[in-house]
Parts: sequence; C-alpha cells; structure tokens
Amino acid sequence: MVITRTPFRISFFGGGTDFRAYFSEYGGSVLSTTIDKYCYLSMRQLPPFFAYKNQLTYSRIERFDDPAEVQHPLVRAALQHIPTDRIQIAYDADLPACSGIGSSSAFAVGLVQGLRAFHGEYPDCTALAKEAIYLEHTLCGESGGEQDQVAAAFGGLNRIDFTADGFAVHRLELTEECKKSLQENLLLLFTGFTHFSGKVAAEQQNNIPSTLAQLHEMQRMTDTAQQILLDGDPDDFGRLLHETWQLKRTLSQQITTSKIDDIYAQARKNGALGGKVLGAGGGGFMLLYVPKAQQEKLKTALQMYQFVPFAFEETGTQLLYESGSDLKDWVVSRVMRKIDFGLWQKSITEGGLTAPWLHYSRQGAKGQ
Repeated sequence: MVITRTPFRISFFGGGTDFRAYFSEYGGSVLSTTIDKYCYLSMRQLPPFFAYKNQLTYSRIERFDDPAEVQHPLVRAALQHIPTDRIQIAYDADLPACSGIGSSSAFAVGLVQGLRAFHGEYPDCTALAKEAIYLEHTLCGESGGEQDQVAAAFGGLNRIDFTADGFAVHRLELTEECKKSLQENLLLLFTGFTHFSGKVAAEQQNNIPSTLAQLHEMQRMTDTAQQILLDGDPDDFGRLLHETWQLKRTLSQQITTSKIDDIYAQARKNGALGGKVLGAGGGGFMLLYVPKAQQEKLKTALQMYQFVPFAFEETGTQLLYESGSDLKDWVVSRVMRKIDFGLWQKSITEGGLTAPWLHYSRQGAKGQ
C-alpha cells in the first residue's frame, strides 16, 4: 500500500506568465506558497477476488478492467502512461476541487508519485513536477500554467522562474517576523461557488497576444513583491496584491463576476488592503490581505461567507506510507538519513514520535 499527501497552493503574483505560450518567448515568474491543506491518495494492490480488476474512488466509484474505460481523464491518462494493473486508488482532500487552490495539479503530482512508488520508483521534486505537467498538458490536453505542479512538488514559499528551457525554484528566506506577519494578515474566503478552470485558462491563453502589456507588468510585480518581503514590509505586499488583481481581471472576461466584484468591494471597504481570486478565476477561493486589527470587522461584514484558517507549509508532496515495513520504523530510518544530510531538526519526545516526523518526504531524501 502507498499513501501520498500533496499540498494545495496560494499564488500571489505572476499568474499568467507561467503559460508556456508566454514564458517560452518572454520568460515568466511567479510568487506562491503551499499551505497546510492537502489532497490524499491511497493505492493498494486489489486482490483477485472481484469481478473487476481495478477500482477508483473519488466523488464517484469507478470499477474497470482496462484503463481506457476510466471516465476520470487524469487517472485514465496516468494509468496508460504508467501501466498499472490490479490497483485500487482512493482520493480525499481538505478543500473542494475547482476552487483555485491548484487541486487538479496537486492531484496529478500525488498520483504520479504514488504510481511511481507502487512500482518501486522514487523521482525527485523536479521529475515529479515535469511528469505531472506532461500528464496534464500533453496527455490530457489541459490549458493553463505550469506553476501549480511545481509548487505542489516542492512546497514552501517560493519564486518560480520559467524559461523555454525549464523552471527554477528559489526559496524565499524571510525573517521570522515578516513571515509570521504575512501569514497572520492573510485571509482565505470561499466565495461559495466553484468553477471549471480549464475554460477560463483556455480563454486567457487565447488572449495572450492582446494582453502582453498586462502580463509584462505582472511579471515585473513579482520582482517588486519579492523585494517587499525581503525588506520586511508585508503591508506593502498587500497593497500590491490589489494592483495585480486589477491587471489579472483584464486577462479574460471570465476571471471575475459581479458577485466576486461585490465581495471584493466589501472587503476593501472593511479593511482589506488588497486581494485576488485564486487560480484561473471565476469563483472558488479569494485571498485577502487584511491587517490583523481589521479582521474581525471584515469577517462581520462578510459573515455570510466561510473563512478557512490555514498556515504556510514547506514540505511539498510526500510519500507518507509504503507497505512492507512498520510505519514507525520506515519513517525513523529515512528521517535519520535526512538528519545526516543536515536537512531535518531533531524532534523526538519521550515515548514516541511527534507529528513533525510524519512530515518527512521520501522523495526529499532522494535528492530534491
């Protein structure tokens, strides 16, 4: 049995410049972080006692003999790309799909990692991200950018640069004070409705030739936002979020709606310095930068909407469990390897393992 856990992400700046049609010519840059909200995939060998050979469980249950029969396009493509037979796959998640937090790409990364581990293979973060991009964009023909797969694979608060030759991930080393302030001043609001990002992304991609000026400016804002954080002024980061949202909403007619505009106007009126709809747009989650002193006022004004508490996370996708050895022994042996590499801080309590030990990523020890 294999269990993977893959984080969702929040994209701050540069979304749209991670479309291959843009960055292959102009380069692209995004600023994003993964959060402590995840999708989970468990995979096990299906015993040969059933009338079907394979089973997939998500919002529905699919039982099939041939992967070509699978209705879920990503799983169908993955099982044809990484041939696997007699497997049972189950999916669960902390947040709803189609809500702007990179759920489909997190699913793709976790699926690739799980299937590879099922075959005794352990790709590093770069390989996982590239294979998930290939799975979604080439095999499934999905439109969209390439930041989500990279963020899900690597985890953390990063600047990700894209060129025609590939991508590079740069971890932002902020002061603890700045990082704490940034996290405390961000609110995640669920608009109450989801969207199909593929349609929005397809229109946005088609509009690239006519929106180059906006995209160039959004890429420059990534530089500005990075410097703001390195200088330790999160409030200016929040104000810049407002500016990038004004640009983002012009990239496609489907990015915003009258309801989204009303929510954002109410948020600005009640203390938000800035914010944006996450992902392709059209619904899902809205990120708001609200100084802590103003948050209760804003939440009261928007009490009809759900606010989701979250924290930044730095681990990226993880292989939480692999059968064949005791879970505790499996984790300990590989965590000790990570300690030897100087990448893990000792965290043992009397009588057993503390939760941080379960945050270990097997692929991390393979050279991420």
